[in-house]
Amino acid sequence: MVMQKELQVKKDYSAVGEDIGPELGASFIKAYGEAHPDEVKYFGVGRTILEQTLAQPGCAGIRLYNALNEKGQKTLVCVGIDEAGNDIVKRVMVEEDGEVTQINGVVSDRQDSGWSWLGWLIGM
Repeated sequence: MVMQKELQVKKDYSAVGEDIGPELGASFIKAYGEAHPDEVKYFGVGRTILEQTLAQPGCAGIRLYNALNEKGQKTLVCVGIDEAGNDIVKRVMVEEDGEVTQINGVVSDRQDSGWSWLGWLIGM
């Protein structure tokens, strides 16, 4: 009996995503707007919270979850992910006195949402 071992390739979560350029981006946005005319057009996330999320020890990227806020409005929840693709919702911290504690990871919401100049530019 011949046994085969599968080679598992480790995904590099820090390299996920690419620059698609304004033209392709605009076509994606236009296609979504035409397919879902009553949906929120965009979510804006500020640099400060993105930097706080990425600055967490071991953070390789950010995962964006579709969610509903406490008012029932669509939003995104942003969570840092580690190199294995796991959400960073808790992390270990060593206090100045040497005590090891567990603290919450950065999990963010409160994005800006609505219409954007790009939507206006492509006629949405």
